[in-house]
Amino acid sequence: MFDKLKNKLSGLTKSSKEEIEGEPDEAFVNGWGSKIKESKIEDILWDLKVSLLEADVALPVVDEIQERVKEDLIGRKISRKYELEEVVEASLKKAVKSALKTEKIDFDKRVKNAEKPFSIMFIGVNGTGKTTTIAKIGKRMQEQGFSCVLAAADTFRAGALEQIQEHGNKLGAKVIKHSQGSDPAAVAYDALEHAEARGKDIVLIDTAGRMQTNKNLMSEMEKIKRVAEPDMIIFVGDALAGSDAVEQAKEFENSVGIDGVILTKIDADAKGGAALSIGHAVGRPMLFVGTGEGYDDLVDFDEEWMVERLFD
Repeated sequence: MFDKLKNKLSGLTKSSKEEIEGEPDEAFVNGWGSKIKESKIEDILWDLKVSLLEADVALPVVDEIQERVKEDLIGRKISRKYELEEVVEASLKKAVKSALKTEKIDFDKRVKNAEKPFSIMFIGVNGTGKTTTIAKIGKRMQEQGFSCVLAAADTFRAGALEQIQEHGNKLGAKVIKHSQGSDPAAVAYDALEHAEARGKDIVLIDTAGRMQTNKNLMSEMEKIKRVAEPDMIIFVGDALAGSDAVEQAKEFENSVGIDGVILTKIDADAKGGAALSIGHAVGRPMLFVGTGEGYDDLVDFDEEWMVERLFD
C-alpha cells in the first residue's frame, strides 16, 4: 500500500542532513541529531495522501491521517540513532492505527450473556460473501456450544435458498425457508418462532444483497428489521470494493442501522482502503475479517495486525 511513500522516505534518508533546522543546540549535544522542518515533509505528506487515495481510503480518513502525521512530525527532534525513514514510518503507523480504532464490542461475550434466542441480521450488497460469512459465524457459535437456526430471508436471488441450505447441511443446522419470491420478513419471523419453540440459541438471518441505491429493496429490509427486531445488525463489506464499500455502509447505517462490520476477502485485497474507512465512516466497530473461503477463515479484527499487513 505504501511502496511509493517508502521509496520517497528512503531517498530523503540518504540526504538526512537537509532535514536539520538550524545548528545543533544543547539538546542535540545530549543525543538529539535533527529537527524536522515543515518544508521538508510537504512532499512526504503529499505522497502519503496520494498513496492513501490510490488505496481507496475515503477522503475524510485520508485528511485525518495526514493531519495527525503532520502534527506529530513538524518540529520533532530526531535522535542520531534513528533514521528519518524510521521516525516517519512510526508516525504514520500510529496515525493509521488511530484511524482504525472504533468502539469495541466483545462479540462472543455479548452473545454468551444475552437472553436467548439471540438474533443477528446480516446486511450488505450482492457478492460480498454474506451467506458464507453467516455460515462462518454459525460454525463459531457451534464451537462455543450454541445451537443455531439459519433464516433464509434472501428470497430474491436465484439460488440463494439452495446456497444457505447447503451451508445448513454442512453445519447440521436447521434452515427455515419459504419459496423464492416470498416475504422475507415472514421467513425471519418463522425462524425466530422456531428457535423459541425448540430452545435454539442463535438465529442468523440472511437477507438479499441490495445495492444501497435500490429504495424498494432497502424498504423491504427495513420491514425485516421491524418484524424480526434483531438483537444485532451486521454489515458485511467487501474489502475489494474499496471506497464503494464505504458509501454502501453509510446508506445501510442510515436505513436500518449497523452494530458492527465484518470485512470479507481481506486476503485478496492489496490496498486495504476499505478496512481503514468503513468503521471510521459509520462509527461502528470492525468485528471480524474474512481471510478465505473456509468456515474457519474468520479472525477477530485487530488494529495492530491490520497496520502491519498494510505496511508489509
